[in-house]
Amino acid sequence: MAQHHFHLQAEWPGGRNSSGSIDAGNLKTKISIPTEMDGPGIGTNPDEMLLGAAATCYLITLAAMIERRELPLKEMSLNSEGVVDVTNGVFTYEKIIHKPYVALRDNAGEKDYKMLHKLVEKAESGCMISRAIKGNVALELQPDIK
Repeated sequence: MAQHHFHLQAEWPGGRNSSGSIDAGNLKTKISIPTEMDGPGIGTNPDEMLLGAAATCYLITLAAMIERRELPLKEMSLNSEGVVDVTNGVFTYEKIIHKPYVALRDNAGEKDYKMLHKLVEKAESGCMISRAIKGNVALELQPDIK
């Protein structure tokens, strides 16, 4: 069994409306509560980082699946949206919506497109971040395949 360890160092100087920083190797940034939640909005925040983790994991997983199936990929991009509910002062990360755009080259056939549709769906369950948040945060796909 292989294990991979990732490390993050966080600094936080004060109360709720302070700003701090994180250093996780290639990820170095300031952090604070977003302005939407009455914070200072300096740097990034946990909501954006969870969305970023889910989105990049999905996109990289989909890319790997497309490559393994040798589909004639032309281009791919992703828009993702995180929905946070605030009820009675309790913040709940409710849903993540992935909107992948995938285009195949002109030489792609019907078989390629059928496989691509399957992979767009399957990548969500293949992503380790999706599996980690399953049952806590709803995941929705709105693909655009060309």
